[in-house]
Amino acid sequence: MSGGDEAGRLVRPFTLTGGRTRPSRADFTLITTVTAVDPPPERAARAARPQPEHTRILRLCARPLAVAELAAHLDLPVSVVVIMLCDLLEAGLITARPPRPVTGTSDLDLLEKVRDGLGRI
Repeated sequence: MSGGDEAGRLVRPFTLTGGRTRPSRADFTLITTVTAVDPPPERAARAARPQPEHTRILRLCARPLAVAELAAHLDLPVSVVVIMLCDLLEAGLITARPPRPVTGTSDLDLLEKVRDGLGRI
């Protein structure tokens, strides 16, 4: 028995969340953009003593990253990543920006012009 799963992970996802199965906030979506805050992640990580996975999230989020993309980089379920992001947000180590709402309707005239232009190619 190796102690890990097929992906080589030694820690089960529920241990990363302290056994929690629901996030403390409901405002994270797959396309919410997450960014680590200043001070740099290394200094913030030492002050708060996060788990290694929290530190990985902070490093990855040095540039804005969507929740779904972050989960893919971490090779963890989105639900687990969201719980960990809630912890980091509540600690003030990240910012989360929801997607911008779509306003108005599409300009049908513009779309028809594009379609007609593409038809000539």
